[in-house]
Amino acid sequence: MQSRVVTGHDNRSRGMNMEAQAENLNVVCPHCHSTNRVPPRRLGESPICGACKGQLFEGHPVALSEADFDRQVQNSDIPVVVDFWAPWCGPCRAMAPSFERAARELEPHVRFAKVNTDEAGPLAVRFGIRGIPTVIIFKRGKEIARVSGAMDAARLVQWVRGNQ
Repeated sequence: MQSRVVTGHDNRSRGMNMEAQAENLNVVCPHCHSTNRVPPRRLGESPICGACKGQLFEGHPVALSEADFDRQVQNSDIPVVVDFWAPWCGPCRAMAPSFERAARELEPHVRFAKVNTDEAGPLAVRFGIRGIPTVIIFKRGKEIARVSGAMDAARLVQWVRGNQ
């Protein structure tokens, strides 16, 4: 998959020097799952995807399927916080608004995603999910922290910030 340089609402990659390109972060589009290269200083400027022109950050979690998971988690230079949940789980439903608030607060420096374990059972098995909700932080494809159980938004934000 080809990376694209995204610099806000326009693409000015042609004039960039090699040093500037090396500093770019890989950010995966939540819509088409293309990898975009974004200068860190431009993350907060509503960058758009070079492929589909969708917003790279919308302030809410991205629903991931098994097919999308590895692209989002392994190709991203920003931490990806994944909530493993199920629709029948009361604590999962209770935590959903807190997870949404945390996404609004921490994006664009952290990507928030949700994996429905009923629809993506093999992912739950792969990551040893024994209870839900379970939240895992991935950085460049590697698990760096995990917690199980529902959390309010403040506690979730504090936990993410403490484990980046």
